[in-house]
Formats: sequence, structure tokens, C-alpha cells
Amino acid sequence: MSLFRADEFAKIERDGVIFLDASVVLPGQKGDPAADFSQRRIPAARRFDVERFSDPQADLPHMLPTSASFARGMETLGIGTHDRIVFYDQKGSVGACRAWWMAKTFGHEHAAILDGGLRAWTARGCVLEEGPLRVSHPGAQASYRPYPRYDRVAGSGDVLASLGTKNSAILDARSSGRFHATLAEPRPGVRGGHIPGSISLPYARVLDETGSFLAPETLRTAFETLGIAGRDVITTCGSGMTAATLTVALAVAGLPMGRLYDGSWAEWGRDDSLPIATHEA
Repeated sequence: MSLFRADEFAKIERDGVIFLDASVVLPGQKGDPAADFSQRRIPAARRFDVERFSDPQADLPHMLPTSASFARGMETLGIGTHDRIVFYDQKGSVGACRAWWMAKTFGHEHAAILDGGLRAWTARGCVLEEGPLRVSHPGAQASYRPYPRYDRVAGSGDVLASLGTKNSAILDARSSGRFHATLAEPRPGVRGGHIPGSISLPYARVLDETGSFLAPETLRTAFETLGIAGRDVITTCGSGMTAATLTVALAVAGLPMGRLYDGSWAEWGRDDSLPIATHEA
């Protein structure tokens, strides 16, 4: 299960689903997800701060942490290895998709995304909890054992090795302007352009006007049109965040989720030894 829809809540409420607010703010956006969560959230939800679950030693933004660090973070939230968890965003699903990919990479089987986020939740008439949090963290003890799946992660060397091969495809979730270097990169010292041979697929194109994922058959058709059927897919973006939305879209379409290039353009674009292109692949 990769997507959880608000109208399913009544059916599985008794199963003890834990909701995790993984809302993020992308470059150029404004907001304070933590403050918003403290005032408005799904009842009994817990705050999954993507940055706190990232590698603090990395010089790149929100990189995947060690398995031990991820496990400690989950235990702090009172989450065990076999708990059913559903990530959501206050707006859209970018943070939820990243959090889902992280959980899947560490082997959490029962993880899903609230399709459409809080907008879908309230549209279905589901209630919200408002006002200050009564407790800052759950008191329950939990034991979390990760089962890492590093075959779901790609590094720059993996991407470089895939260039020019017929059995690989690289999907770039950034905007068309950034892909073609007609818009400046938001991070200083990062060149404009894209990985040679990569395919531009801005992440919003796998979503509908409400922010929910397109239907599985629609997504399959879109991916087939891009010519990725039967190929090993690597998703990328500016910093590994919106790339996860494409990874989730692949899973929703019933296709292998492939690998996510964690360093993404924040790494590739600043390394002058790595090739770039600014034209159509």
C-alpha cells in the first residue's frame, strides 16, 4: 500500500494507524510547518520532521541518515517496526513522499501516504484537532529495527554509470525552467541544466488539480509515453525531495519504484567534474 485515502479511515481506524505530519517548506516557499502542526492536525498525529531525520553530518540538504539514527528517531516518536503509519502534508504531499521513501528504504512495510494531504482529509469531512498540543511527544515505549534496502538509493557514481545505457532512465522532477537552465538554481554555487540524457517530468504532472495522485492507469500511460517501460529508473530533483513524488508515482502505477538519487542536483550541479546539459535530451 503506497496511498491512503481519507475515505478509508473509517474502515481501518480500529487497526491503530499512526498519522505522521511530514510537511516541508521547499526553496522559495514560506511557512512554519512545525508551528502549523502545533495548532492544527489530524487527531493524535505526531510530527515527523524530515530535517531531524536527515544526516546532520552531510554537507548536502536532508540526506538519508544512518539506519541507527532513523531507528532512534522512530522510537522517539513511539513507533515500532510493525506499526501502520500514514505520512501526510498540510499542503500537497512532497514531505510525505520523501518520508515514505525513507521509511521504505529502511524496510518499513506498513507505510503509506495520505493522498491529497489535509485538503483531502477535510474535504471528506474528517475531523481535525485544533489548538496547542497537550503533549510534545508520545510516552509509549517502542522498539524499531530497520531493514535497510539501499538498492532504493542511488549515488552520483550510480547515475554516472547509467549514462548512455539503454536499460536505464533518469527522471528529473524539477521545473522545466530549471531543467533547461532558463531559471536560476535556488542554491548558490550550483550550475544550471540537467544530467545528460535525463527526462524532464516536473513532479506536479503526476498530480491532479487537488494535489492527489493521478489514477494508476493514467500514470502508467504517462510513463509508457516517456519510454521508461522495462528500464531501471532513477529519480532526481533539486535535493532529493520532489524526486520522491515521482518514486511514489511509479509505485502507484504498479511499476518498480527504482532508485532515488539522494544528492540530486544540489550535488551534481556543484561538481564541475560531472557533465551537464541544457538542451533537450
